Amino acid sequence: MTQDLLALKALGWRDEGQSAQPCPDGQNLARVLAVDRDALLLDDGSGAFRGRLAGRWLHEAGDAQALPCVGDWVCVERPAGDGVARVERLLPRYSVLRRRAAGSAAGAAQMIAANVDGVVIVQGCHFDFNLNRLERYLVMVRDGGAEPWILLTKTDLVMPQVLAGQIEQIRAAGIDAPVLALSNLTPTAGPAASGPGAQADGFDALRQKLLPGRTYCFVGSSGVGKSTLINRLIGAARQDTAGVSGTGEGRHTTVRRELIRLKGGALVIDNPGMREFGLVDAQEGLEDRFSEIARLAAGCRYRDCQHGGEPGCAVQVAVDAGQIDAGQLDNWRRLQQESAFYELSQVEKRHKDRAFGRFLHHVKKDLRGGRDD
Repeated sequence: MTQDLLALKALGWRDEGQSAQPCPDGQNLARVLAVDRDALLLDDGSGAFRGRLAGRWLHEAGDAQALPCVGDWVCVERPAGDGVARVERLLPRYSVLRRRAAGSAAGAAQMIAANVDGVVIVQGCHFDFNLNRLERYLVMVRDGGAEPWILLTKTDLVMPQVLAGQIEQIRAAGIDAPVLALSNLTPTAGPAASGPGAQADGFDALRQKLLPGRTYCFVGSSGVGKSTLINRLIGAARQDTAGVSGTGEGRHTTVRRELIRLKGGALVIDNPGMREFGLVDAQEGLEDRFSEIARLAAGCRYRDCQHGGEPGCAVQVAVDAGQIDAGQLDNWRRLQQESAFYELSQVEKRHKDRAFGRFLHHVKKDLRGGRDD
């Protein structure tokens, strides 16, 4: 590789498992900083520049998940001068964050980010705290291969005992991801958090956890303070934030995902607030998040046991004995059904695509035979 390797590693490049020459001669390795339809903002270590997808490759990609998203590494051809580069190839991803596209009944997946090391799940302590939604995020983060963190914001709007109770709920649900708590209004730390594994050093603790050359994605609902937090991390009002309403909930104005390099060398991705975070095929993430249920399920009498009253159900025995919370089992069941529905939707889509392909084949065959019926 003739490019500056140190500059690429500062952008998050990992050469483990990659060939010594990931891009053909005449092409540069670059990271996707932002995407606007078929236009991309890229950086190959020499600074940001514009790029577009090669037409042939765009046509052959088909699935939206095969198109570049923020955080991806691509091979590009850069013309002389300030011309627009052509994106020729997408490199393999070591982690992904994706969701079911909002309003999609057919289960189409939408890429959120790629090649992310850590995902910071942001929930506000005031109105936004929701354990079921938190578990949904955790499933998708684990399934995509990244490390999850939990960040509770707006601690200044609740009493310390409320924050302590929320952290206790997280731990009681068997969630062992790191938990940080902070207030966006205080310079360094929010009110003290409590509970096993909780950290209360606020903003400073978060900033210290963001390592140089590593990529972190911030996700959460609108108004939880993500953009305000990232403003503080970059030390400037890069993201516009609207005023706080009388209820204490801000209005989030981030409109696109963008990879930003912080002064300390870490890379962060902000996201527009998500009203929906539907699961795609996430069986690995479910087994990881609900590992105790998965372990007990191996002792059920029936392999396809749904743990809903079947005889010989080891999971239900554990619930009755108080070893597993009934609410946790209910949430596992809902997420399992949602993941299965996505997979079924994808199977049906493939069947329809094949049927349509056969139909086109017969039409072309008839036309070649001189028939127009």
